[in-house]
Amino acid sequence: MRETATLARPYARAAFEQARSEGKLREWSDQLALLSVIAADPLMRRVIRNPRISAQQLAGLVADLIPGRFTPTGRNFVGLLVDAGRLDVAPEIRRQFEQRRLLAESRADVEVIAAFELDDEQRNRIRDLMQRRLGREVTLSATVDQSLIGGAIIRTGDYVIDASVRGRLRVMGNQLSE
Repeated sequence: MRETATLARPYARAAFEQARSEGKLREWSDQLALLSVIAADPLMRRVIRNPRISAQQLAGLVADLIPGRFTPTGRNFVGLLVDAGRLDVAPEIRRQFEQRRLLAESRADVEVIAAFELDDEQRNRIRDLMQRRLGREVTLSATVDQSLIGGAIIRTGDYVIDASVRGRLRVMGNQLSE
């Protein structure tokens, strides 16, 4: 995963700078989402790895799968990834692009994984706390994972707060084994 993130970083940065210079962050976000789905498809992955398909053919195929969805600079970006043999890192490029976009828009996506369903009051309290901590508008998503036993895990980007019972037990177990 770390290697993929490193490979994707310059492409995500370049895509973000291009999108910002065009004033089309949302359009680029949509294009990268589409490209990620295409690159992650099992059938498409076989096509990407096929040595009998030239880079030009592959770039054309990807950009033409859904006509009109890629801007001219988006098509160029697809060609750049294909030429560099980096089409397979498109999902990570998208993830990094989205982090940059949210930061530029003073927004953050926060994921809460809780042992039990959160009520509206709990969601609002977590959203307010994270908005104050991050200094940005927060979009909150919540899922349930009963294996946490109790508590919750809160994630935004690389920032993680593990306040779950499972996490506390793991820490205690590590301390006892030292």
